[in-house]
Amino acid sequence: MDHAGYMREALAEAEKAYALGEVPIGAVVVLGDCIIGRGHNLRETLLDSTAHAEIVAMRQASRNIGDWRLSGATVYVTIEPCPMCAGAMIQFRVQTVVYGATDPKAGAVDSIMDVLREPRFNHQVGVVSGVLEEECAGIIKRFFRQLRERDKEQ
Repeated sequence: MDHAGYMREALAEAEKAYALGEVPIGAVVVLGDCIIGRGHNLRETLLDSTAHAEIVAMRQASRNIGDWRLSGATVYVTIEPCPMCAGAMIQFRVQTVVYGATDPKAGAVDSIMDVLREPRFNHQVGVVSGVLEEECAGIIKRFFRQLRERDKEQ
């Protein structure tokens, strides 16, 4: 599978978040050609501010391979990671992150800062951006548009 194929898997996770009323962000962790972890936002569901899609997926991937190090793994996520998730990617020793749309308000890869490629850290993460960007941005826009419309009705 190529970057677009794995990003479609991440988008399927984002749809699961959407169905739960969560901000629709999804992620998958790939090692070799196998998806070893999946996740979508669960902050509201779990009442846990760390339950971002990337964290959920990386935790599952680590459990599945029996190691906290995700060396050689690629994380596909629909939106540019925030500072917490970018930091976790460094801690998990992820090789590469592939993301869809930028996040100008919280992005810690290309928007506000660049945590993943900071040379002062003991590990850097490769970055591929803009994969299925329109689709990834579209689901977020649709979610917040629907939220604003619902708020207007109340």
